[in-house]
Amino acid sequence: MSDSAVALEIRPTQFKDALSERYLSYALSTIMSRSLPDVRDGLKPVHRRLLFAMQQLRLDPDQGFKKCARVVGDVMGKFHPHGDVAIYDAMVRLAQDFAVRYPLVDGQGNFGSIDGDNAAAMRYTEARLTPVAMALLEGIHEDAVDLQDTYDGDNEEPVVLPAAFPNLLANGSQGIAVGMATNIPPHNVGEICDALQYLLKHPNASIAKLCEFMPGPDLPTGGVLVEDRETIVEAYTTGRGGLRVRAKWQVEYLNRGQYQVVVTEIPYQVQKSRLVERIADLLNARKLTMLADVRDESAEDLRMVLEPKSRNVEPALLMESLFRQTDLETRISLNMNVVSADRTPQVMTLRGLLQAFLDHRLVVLVRRSEHRLEKIARRLDVLAGYMVVYLNLDEVIRIIREEDHPRQELMARFELTEAQAEAILNMRLRSLRKLEELEIRKEMTDLEGERDKITALLADEGQKSARLAQEIKEMKARFGVNYPGGERRTEIADAPHAVVVPLEAMIEREPITVICSAKGWVRTIRGHGIDAGELKYKEGDRARLAVAAETTDKLLVFATNGRFYCLGADKLPGGRGNGEPLRLMLEFGNDTDIVALFVHDPERQLLVASADGRGFLVSEKDVIAQTRSGRQVLNVGGGSEAVLCVPAEGDHVAALGENRKLLIFHKDDLPEMGRGKGVRLQRFAKGGLRDVRMFKLEDGLSVQTGERRRTFGADQLQGWLGKRAQSGRLPPAGFPRTNGFGPAPFG
Repeated sequence: MSDSAVALEIRPTQFKDALSERYLSYALSTIMSRSLPDVRDGLKPVHRRLLFAMQQLRLDPDQGFKKCARVVGDVMGKFHPHGDVAIYDAMVRLAQDFAVRYPLVDGQGNFGSIDGDNAAAMRYTEARLTPVAMALLEGIHEDAVDLQDTYDGDNEEPVVLPAAFPNLLANGSQGIAVGMATNIPPHNVGEICDALQYLLKHPNASIAKLCEFMPGPDLPTGGVLVEDRETIVEAYTTGRGGLRVRAKWQVEYLNRGQYQVVVTEIPYQVQKSRLVERIADLLNARKLTMLADVRDESAEDLRMVLEPKSRNVEPALLMESLFRQTDLETRISLNMNVVSADRTPQVMTLRGLLQAFLDHRLVVLVRRSEHRLEKIARRLDVLAGYMVVYLNLDEVIRIIREEDHPRQELMARFELTEAQAEAILNMRLRSLRKLEELEIRKEMTDLEGERDKITALLADEGQKSARLAQEIKEMKARFGVNYPGGERRTEIADAPHAVVVPLEAMIEREPITVICSAKGWVRTIRGHGIDAGELKYKEGDRARLAVAAETTDKLLVFATNGRFYCLGADKLPGGRGNGEPLRLMLEFGNDTDIVALFVHDPERQLLVASADGRGFLVSEKDVIAQTRSGRQVLNVGGGSEAVLCVPAEGDHVAALGENRKLLIFHKDDLPEMGRGKGVRLQRFAKGGLRDVRMFKLEDGLSVQTGERRRTFGADQLQGWLGKRAQSGRLPPAGFPRTNGFGPAPFG
């Protein structure tokens, strides 16, 4: 091609247009050809190609095994031009009875374990199809489904399998595409068949009614589904939701009143080895105070033994603490996103999935019936030609022996079709003895009767429904409770009642001292009575405060932005290091500083105040924050910031301004609020609020001067009593020159 010709092929395109076009092509390819299952057979392309290739290799359940490497090679070479590792991984999963409810591949060799062990290399393992896989392929050579060219055009592959088995709901599916995902848990085939039978008779059946037949997922690893019926129905109605599954456990009683808990089933897709490691890690970290030891005694059956620290610990309370902190309880996501029959990705309801399967089976029934009609017509045509041979056997033999063009001669002499003449010419001599008129006529009569039945079936919707119902009945008898592992494995239980698990059950209570440096680095040291000034800090940093607490306590942090933050004392870094910056544990910027850090007391009231002299009372139980971003309580702005947080203990408030003026007023002048800017505590000509305290007037106001503490009695404070928002006056003689009441209660 010349340079000028090449130049003519160059088209100017905006980069964003080219990028969006290519990304859209990639997204559609990922959605349709990799990640989302087809609603009709519940398979992704790689799984469909695996089963089709294994059938071509004649790996039927009653045949011998073949090396998995042979299967993977055929799939990769003929149908699926991707990596052999991905193909083998897909094949392995179809053979794992702990990953797939009804395995489609019968594996021989090491195919992995529930502990997360990998399968052996494909050159060591062997496989063949299971009866369930054969049901999915049933009728594939009877024009039941469309075929399409493979990627290289040398072969053909099915667009979808006939699927005489509800694989999508029975085995479920998982996948992450571009901008969408799917997560359909496995279900019990017997229950699916009951729901299909009901839907066949009642096309407008409600989801709630269908859930009476299908009460919930039936997972390969068993477990207990602990979700209320309303939540399950809602999930199946919308196609999205989440369902809680717990491990199945029992108590084994030992000598002297001791007992141990034995876990026999764990939630779906939880690796047992990692679960045991997680429990052991929590045990070593002293997060499981009721548990003494965990052991894995599994052989062929799962057996995880949990030993309590004391026989006085209630088994239910022990397990509740484990459910909250480990994967002994998990949440299964439900997202029924599939590729519909018209090749459109969409989220379907339970009824939609069941109806799509029935619609597909109806199409397969019609196509197989029409294919059978064609075969009957061809056979009847051949039998009519055989009748001619029987009636004119000698003449037919003469024509074949003597004529140069026997086909044309037979067609002209006996008015035969080309197919009839070809069948006569292809007949073996040994077949001549079978050409008896009665046998030919009997076969023709039988075929004509079968043809009439099929024709009537295709013309009658009622007969089609009856045939589908019979197929579903046979499928239930074949793969229901009589099939190995066909009985329900996952127990359906009511949602668990709220069990109050004391914090001590999850965290070992021990005394600690929380150390906070001037630059906001926080750490904990075991024990109380720690002198923060004697500890080492980063260069340029120094001690700020030390809070005596316990590992089960919650800590509240009040910052200059007016927000309260909550931290678990057990989650703070320990040891003799420098700790971690508090601002990395919580979400506040570099321009925000700590005002106070203290142990949470839900029965206490707090007085919060800003630099401009505004403040209010707030109940401490209302400032707890559930997120790292904290809870906004004191609204600050206009250059002001939060500066004080003190316990509201007493009946009077003492406010001290930067101008060294003192004002005392009654607590009733302050409102209790949940959030706001507050009211003015003290008025200032210049400057702002320096310090504030609450105290009982009858006990007097205590202040700190150096190492000496002095108390001003009620009779000495009469001149400073007033109303909120007044300016106040200079403090009495002997008041500290530091212009404060002493060390802040909360830092």
